[in-house]
Amino acid sequence: MSETRTGAQIMCEALIRENVEVMFGIPGGAIMPFYHAMWEYREKLRHVLCRHEQGAGHAAEGYARSTGRIGVCIGTSGPGVTNLVTPIADAMMDSTPLLAICGQVGSLVLGKDAFQETDITGITMPITKHNYLVKRAEELPYVFKEAIHIATTGRPGPVLIDITKDAMQKSIVPNWDVKLNLPGYKPNYHGNRKQIREALRMLAHAKKPLIIVGNGIIQAGASDELRAFAERLGIPVLTTLHGIGALPESHPLNIGMPGMHGWVHANRAIQDCDVLFNIGARFDDRVTGKASTFAPNAKVIHVDIDPSEIGKNVKVAVPIVGDARNVLKALLEDMPAQEELAALHSNASDWMEHIRDMQDQHQGKQQYVNRAKTENMALPPHDVYAGISEMLNLHGNYHVVTDVGQHQMWAAQLLDYNHGPRTLITSGGAATMGFAVPAALGVAVANPDSIIWAICGDGGFQMTNQEMATIMQEGITNIKVAVINNGYLGMVRQWQELFENKRYSGTPLSGPDFVKLAEAYGWKGIRVERSEDVRAAIEEANNTNGPVLIDFRVEREVNVFPMVPQNKSIGEMLTTEADM
Repeated sequence: MSETRTGAQIMCEALIRENVEVMFGIPGGAIMPFYHAMWEYREKLRHVLCRHEQGAGHAAEGYARSTGRIGVCIGTSGPGVTNLVTPIADAMMDSTPLLAICGQVGSLVLGKDAFQETDITGITMPITKHNYLVKRAEELPYVFKEAIHIATTGRPGPVLIDITKDAMQKSIVPNWDVKLNLPGYKPNYHGNRKQIREALRMLAHAKKPLIIVGNGIIQAGASDELRAFAERLGIPVLTTLHGIGALPESHPLNIGMPGMHGWVHANRAIQDCDVLFNIGARFDDRVTGKASTFAPNAKVIHVDIDPSEIGKNVKVAVPIVGDARNVLKALLEDMPAQEELAALHSNASDWMEHIRDMQDQHQGKQQYVNRAKTENMALPPHDVYAGISEMLNLHGNYHVVTDVGQHQMWAAQLLDYNHGPRTLITSGGAATMGFAVPAALGVAVANPDSIIWAICGDGGFQMTNQEMATIMQEGITNIKVAVINNGYLGMVRQWQELFENKRYSGTPLSGPDFVKLAEAYGWKGIRVERSEDVRAAIEEANNTNGPVLIDFRVEREVNVFPMVPQNKSIGEMLTTEADM
């Protein structure tokens, strides 16, 4: 016979039963019973006290994105939980398994504008896979089991549980013998075999086939299957921003990132190909550019576990609803014999040679921007990335976490990701400034033996840098923050320069002395203002047993190229300012 438990104790035990080990949050009045109960379970449930609920949510995202496990964040009612809305929306856009636990006012005063009452289930309905308002302690064992199941299965995403204070305080004998009953929720994991065979037939007979992979490959743990499939057919592979790491960038079939700030040769390959195989990517507008002009010569095969994504943005010839790993396994099982493949793909080397010729023509000139413009600069941002990339190649156990903006695109373009999936953690769909520092905290908690490099702009860094205090309080030593400090909200300024006649409205940005700020938090602070000092600073940061911030004072008005202007085809890229 189970012993009597309060609702708050049941919440703790439910999390432990679902193998949750870490939570990120901030207490408050409505959630206080849960925090009271946590004390009894502190040996099994680690709580990380963040400095802002947005930071707690992003930390939970970083934990989840780097492990594939569910991230858990906590907020109290009213402003506490509304501060979680941004990371919840971010997790929804980027398919991150997240559980948000919220305190709510007592059930007797619900709907009466009680102190700190907010209808958080109403607010978050469009940005969660599902949410709950729990007013009875008896419901908690089932709700927690179902919520975590929904968050982590199918296309992962955020789920919110809002629990009234009296439900947490009530004592009951919990019933743990609960079975899930979700008749309307049955993700298709295997795909239609007939469609899979048709996709394989099209790819085997294509003259210019191309594979584009996204976050779905990483979520499914399908990197090995992807590599085997691409190698068997000899098909070039593109990795989206969230697909980076699915195939090592050093692999001869990896031709880089497509889209708004992808490489010219990658985008032109899409425009030239005759069969485009998309597995686990959403056809986001940042990849397609003007959708009506995207891949005009291609028959499109789209594999996604979320059927709502297929055909949403791009017309699809062969739709396959299923888990990326299972679909790739089925494709490998049905693969023709190697001799037959060799005959079908006699032109494969010519197609790859054509793509590499385009790469030599365009990427070689652009990888370190327009040198005529940067040769007299004390510190071009690209020299910072060259130093970081060199360090990453020397130290294989690393994670890169980026904020959002120019520095994010340079990190995607210029760093070498050759050490497997989940090594780049970034905010893509929502593009949330302030993501990096708290997300790095979550990544570091989950990966204590890895070096975590958080790359920020000076704008995004100033939104959530208070989590540096959390990092110190938790005794985390493996986080290094690189601030690409150009004194602007750089990506907006770039658009103002290129398309708004240099009307820099609202983008010049002043900030504190970041080195002194780091020291005030107990971190080591380093300032770099010249290219010749970059590598020494990075080496010093790596060799420091503790968190380090490097303030890279880069040239203020360097732009990210290539780029696709708004409402243009990905075939109409700008490669320098001279293309304007």
